[in-house]
Parts: sequence; C-alpha cells; structure tokens
Amino acid sequence: MFENHREFKTTFAEKPLVIEIGKFAQLANGACLVRYGETVVNVAVTASLKPRDGIDFLPLSVDFEEKLYSVGKIPGSYLKREGRPTDKAILVSRVIDRPIRPLFPKDMRNDVAVVCTVMSVDPDCSPEIAAMIGVSVALSISDIPWNGPISGVSVGLVGDKVIINPSAKKRKKSKLNLTVASTDSRVLMIEAGAEEISDQTMYEAIMAGHEANQEIIKFVKEIKNLVGKEKFSYQSDEPDKEMFEAVKAFSEEEIKLALNTDDKSERDAKLGQICEKVCEHFDSIYPESQEKLNACLYKMQKYIVRRWLIDEQKRVDGREMDQIRPLAAEVCLLPRSHGSGLFTRGQTQVLTAVTLGPISEQQFLDGIDGDESKHYIHHYNFPSYSVGETKPSRGPGRREIGHGALAERALFPVIPSIEKFPYALRLVSEVLSSNGSTSQGAVCASTLALMDAGVPIKAPVAGISCGLITEGERWATMVDIQGLEDFFGDMDFKVAGTHQGITAIQMDLKIDGLLPEIIKEALEKTHKARNYILDEVILKIIKEPRNELSKYAPKMLGLKIPIDKIRDVIGSGGKVIQKICSECDVKVDVEDDGNIFISGLDIENCTKALQIIKTIVDDPQIGTIYKGRVTRLMDFGAFVEIAPGKEGLCHISKLDIKRTEKVSDIVKPDDEIFVKVTEIDDRGRINVSRREALIEMGNSSKIDDRL
Repeated sequence: MFENHREFKTTFAEKPLVIEIGKFAQLANGACLVRYGETVVNVAVTASLKPRDGIDFLPLSVDFEEKLYSVGKIPGSYLKREGRPTDKAILVSRVIDRPIRPLFPKDMRNDVAVVCTVMSVDPDCSPEIAAMIGVSVALSISDIPWNGPISGVSVGLVGDKVIINPSAKKRKKSKLNLTVASTDSRVLMIEAGAEEISDQTMYEAIMAGHEANQEIIKFVKEIKNLVGKEKFSYQSDEPDKEMFEAVKAFSEEEIKLALNTDDKSERDAKLGQICEKVCEHFDSIYPESQEKLNACLYKMQKYIVRRWLIDEQKRVDGREMDQIRPLAAEVCLLPRSHGSGLFTRGQTQVLTAVTLGPISEQQFLDGIDGDESKHYIHHYNFPSYSVGETKPSRGPGRREIGHGALAERALFPVIPSIEKFPYALRLVSEVLSSNGSTSQGAVCASTLALMDAGVPIKAPVAGISCGLITEGERWATMVDIQGLEDFFGDMDFKVAGTHQGITAIQMDLKIDGLLPEIIKEALEKTHKARNYILDEVILKIIKEPRNELSKYAPKMLGLKIPIDKIRDVIGSGGKVIQKICSECDVKVDVEDDGNIFISGLDIENCTKALQIIKTIVDDPQIGTIYKGRVTRLMDFGAFVEIAPGKEGLCHISKLDIKRTEKVSDIVKPDDEIFVKVTEIDDRGRINVSRREALIEMGNSSKIDDRL
C-alpha cells in the first residue's frame, strides 16, 4: 500500500534516530515521521500556490502541537481535550521558527505552514529536538524553496562536562539548558538558560553543539539527495531595480536627514511625510504601485542605515558602536504592589510589579514535559501605545509570551528556593515605551522590583542586546540596538546575567548564520555592557534586597513535618486545619511531602498558627507547661485540650493551689488555662496539673516556647 515508504536510520547522541517518509501525511508538500528513542513526532509542511497580497514579509507559521496521549495523560480541562497551545508549546514553536525563517527566499510571500505533532514522548529524547530535525527533513525534501538543511541539538553542562542531548536525569543536574541550531557552516540560533555560566564556558558549549549538528546535517542531506523534490518557482515581491533607483534619486537625502535623530517619534513623522511625497510624485509614473513604492522606501532606509553602520561606524542617534543609550531607574513607584521597578534605556521603558502570594497560588501545568508546577512566574505585556500605535488589546501573543519567558529564564537562577523564601512570585512587566530590546529592559526592571519587594535574590541580573551588520566578509557589531538597527540589521543577540556569569541568551538572525568570532565578540561586548548597567544604574538605586517585606504583602512561615503527621494536622474532614485558619486568620497549605506553609497579613497570627501546628506534631513532654482550652467538666476534674486532638485530664485535686470543692468553681468550658503535663501512661493518656503550672509560673524557662 505504501510503495514510497522509506526509512532512514542513524544514531544521535547514543540514541537511535529513524526518519520515515512516504507513509504519513502524503498530501503535504513535505512530511516525515521522526522516531528518536521512543519519542515520536510527525512533521508536515505545506505552502500556498500563490503569494499573499498586501504583505512585506514571509507568512510563515510554526505550530508545535503537544498531545497529552504522548505521555499517557487525559487533559485536565472540562472538555477533556487539548485546547490552546501551552506557553511551552509556543516557546518551542518560536525556537523552531527562528532558525528556519532566514533560509527562505527574502522575496517570497507564499504562505508556509509547519506543523509538528508530538505523538509519543521519551523523557530522555527531547521532542523539541526531534521536531526541529523533522522540520529540516520535511522542508529539505519538499518542493518549497528553502536553503537548508539545519540541525538542532540540546547541550547540558554537568560539572565541567559538556553533554549533547542530555537525559532527563542529567538535565536535572545540568547548570546549562542550551539549544543550538546550525547549518553546515554557521550557527543559526541560540537559546539558553544557565546558572551564571562564564562567557568562555558558554562559547565552548555553543561550539560543541554546532559540531554535534554536523552529523545530522550530513544525514539530512543524504535523505534529500535520495527523495527530495524539485523546488517550485514563485512570484518575487522584490521591487524592480528601475523603480528603486528612481525613488533613491528622488528621496535619498531627505531620508538621511529624517533618520539622523535619536527621537523615534520625530523620525517616524518625517518619514511619513517623505512617503506621502514619494507616492504623490510617482503616482503618474507607476500607477497602482503604492505597495511597491513603500517597499522601495523601506529598502532605501535599510540601505542607508546599513551603509552608515558598516562603512562609517555611524549610528542613527549619533552613539558610538559600543555606547549604551541614557539610562535611568526607580523603585517603589506603586505603593500597593509588593515591589516595583522602572527601567529606562533611551526611549525604551519598562515597569515591573512583583506580587507575593502563598505557595498554593503557584501555577499548575498540564503539559508533556513532566513539570507539574512553578512558583515563579513572569508575564510581559506590550500594549500598542508603547510604539505609538492605535490597536485594541487582545491578550498576549506569541511575542509577548516569548519575551516574558526569556525574562523569566534570565532571573530564575537567582530566585531563592521555596525552603528559603516560601512564596509564590508573579512578576508583570509593562512595556510603557518601546524602541528596541524591551525584553532586556524587562530583565533590568524585574531585578529592581524583586529587590524592592525584599525577595532575597542571589545576585542582581541585567540584560542587553548586541546587533550585527554584515556585507560579504565584512561585519560590525553594536551594543544596545534600537528599533531601526533591529529592523534593518542582521542580528539581535540578547544576553542577560549577573556579574559572575550568563543566565540567559536568545539570538534572532536574519542571515544564514554566525561565524565563531562574531559569537565570541557578542558575548564579550554584552558582558561589559551588563556590568555597566548593574554598577552604574541598578546598584546605585538599590544596593540589596530590602530587609522587610511590604506591609501589604502576606507574611509567610514554613516548616516541614513527618509525613505520618499530616493527617493529624488536617484532622477528620479538615476540621483541625480549618479551625487553625479560623482562629488565627491565616491560610495554611499542606504539601504531600510534609512541607507546611502559613500565610497571613499579621506575622503574629502566622507565628501563633505555627506554634499550634508544632504542638500537634510534637508529642507532649512530661514536665512541659502548655496553654490549653477546657473542653468539658466532670465531677472528678476537667479535660484540657493542650493541642488539637490532644486532651489531658486535670484532676479536681490539681486544679488549684488551694482545696477545690467543685470543678466549676475554678474553670468553665472554653476557658484557656496553663497546665503542666505530669504523666503519660502506656495507652497514651495524658494527665495534667494546673496547680503545678501555677506554682512554677514564676520560672518562665519551664514554660513551653510555643506559648
């Protein structure tokens, strides 16, 4: 039935890799099934026959579809089926998009769709890497114009050893989570999270990943040579040379004058006027060609900016190539938030607010990667007004999710553990103004906000971007790129880290890869720049995390109890824990591992609840004085609850120093009294004495510290 079915086998990082072609998704332009270990991903790519009208970019979409059957789960939603993509799926889609996009023809406008469906997951064989290899195969063998192949690899660092495609066990021990995509000659994409890794270590890991990719690229080329289709021809969107030269002659000098400013609003206004003038002048010469004329103007701006940068080392705002725009920072701007920080770099401005909450408010995940929850969350918002546009807000898109995740990854290595700081943390970065590298502005603003909130971070983190212009063998890098340098340049190399080392990298490219020396220079320049931001701005505003939390932040205490004591703390039907919460006006979260977290606005109430829980967990000690509650009266004495679920009998003869004729003369139900544990029999029954407690009350050292 499947006459064209072919299988291609190799080994990748000591795991079997099998590519099946011709059996699945036969109507797609290109498709393959990837088996990496027991991970299975189906990849299909399609392209429209005609270009899309009215656009000036390649309409490429990449979808990484997580199917919960791949890990033997039923979706937790009411509908019991997969819904919108998880944030993780969106991030993987972006990681695959970035290395393949630069290899499509620049002037092609046909819709291209890439769909990666994860059907089975082996924890030791990353479905993300399997998908990236599958996309490379599917595009290479398809008839869609594409200058591949590529390969992607995951790189870990355990101790001092670089590991290619580490297993799940080794990933947990790794100080580095790096993804590298390459062509046969250059590095195309870098995505990294790290625990303060040095520049040299990071560079060596990147090059190790690049070298490992060559094995798979060779494998994909062999497949393409055997089963690849001829690439189809497409209608170019490139404006003709005659039109471009005419527009250049008419407007070049005016465009130069408009571009030569550090004010984005002024530049945009002047360019808008030039556009109107050009369209009016050429309307009769090139009728119904406004889109082509706009393309010529865009091309003119790109030509001018690139010529300035590579020929004259000149930037549109007059800065030196390694000069950072003017910086400013503030903290404590929002009185009711638990911490806030504002970071401004030129016309890029980000405000971050921190919210502290009980651990029960951490985010619970329903995905395929095994992570069940996270207590540190970072969200990033990019409203239209930040770039002077008028658009309704429709929630976060893929870009916002990606930038939030990048800032989250950059700060995660310095966030304290739950044991040290038992809070759920949510950071929200609001982009108030955008003119280049807002994601790294969010990193800096978040560091300020965390320290303002009193979160004991291990070290402050700053982020900065490095740009690139290339022409043949010539190239030049520049630090802190603004919007135009990002639009018209070839690279946005974003690096975040502490003084000690790198915590995150994200690299976007518009060319077919980077030389090793460019990577090394970008790492060196961003290291110097982020140290400057830390020393000259962030640490001058706030030197260290505040010693106290905001008065509006919940106060949190934690302890760990034996697992077999959890049922005693919760009580039958939750009665004990509900009573503690009600009496102390706190919230108590009990984890399955015995960790208990107590939160409330009043630290004294939290402490009171903590001591009650300790009395429940700890066995009563003979000779210790407790503060208890009278639960019931008998003719022969009173029963006193010294801890929830733990009662002792105070005999009538031990109720008072003087002789007692009647129990009700001394105590009543619900009275709180001090008693001393005098006996615990072999059946666990407790006898207490108010008389002995009163005699010893003068010696406070014998009163239990839980009182």
